[in-house]
Amino acid sequence: MSTFLQKSPIFGPVLSRRFGVSLGVNLMPASGKICTFDCLYCEDGLNAERRTRDTYVTMDVLAPALERALSGIAERKEALDEVCLAGNGEPTASPIFPQAVDLCRTLIDRYVPSAKLAVLSNGTMASRPEVHDALMRVDRNVLKLDTVDPDYIALLDRPQVPYDVHKQVEAFASFGGHVIIQTIFVRGSYQGASLDNTDEAHVSAWLDAVEKIAPEAVTVYTIARDTPVSGIEKAPREVLDAIANRVRALGIPCSASY
Repeated sequence: MSTFLQKSPIFGPVLSRRFGVSLGVNLMPASGKICTFDCLYCEDGLNAERRTRDTYVTMDVLAPALERALSGIAERKEALDEVCLAGNGEPTASPIFPQAVDLCRTLIDRYVPSAKLAVLSNGTMASRPEVHDALMRVDRNVLKLDTVDPDYIALLDRPQVPYDVHKQVEAFASFGGHVIIQTIFVRGSYQGASLDNTDEAHVSAWLDAVEKIAPEAVTVYTIARDTPVSGIEKAPREVLDAIANRVRALGIPCSASY
């Protein structure tokens, strides 16, 4: 099915379902993906289909491009809700990620001080001290937790690095609440295996993990664009709403995107 790559090092602004008008910062090359997950639902395509010999963006490339984008937005007096480190893969895996966070903060303060700084991450690098410290310096530290079932993670998210979901939960809890948990809920099947993580067994175990992490907020969503493999189905609106209500019953704000 149709997928796409983002421009690099800057893309957008785009209208995000969850975070408003967002300017993307892509630390990966425009020619392919560099990711520690290989999710079946990734809008950028599967890793094998998006291989690249190009390397991560450097600070010499990022700094002038981001300043041009933000100064232009300021000059034109355009609305901007956030600057978001995301793009064609896992932003925290970039060797310049901490420096990129600081650059974004400096330029946001200079040109668009009302905008927030966000990171969309799968969380695989969250326990690294330099990454953890950098994530503490952003406004919206959005980390992925699609389930706590290792078999389901291997099926849907397909980690490309060693991944222990229970250690991930501990790492997310170590942010002391400065984290937004992002979870995709889907149905369907892949190669004969169920992709449904909306059943009670998955949801109740996930809720236990969310309660342990004690995030500032949770966002639940489902697929909205084409996926690189067939068989993945949207979770129904009423199912997402019911899950969101169970999160709110824990005293944690939760948004649902369809």
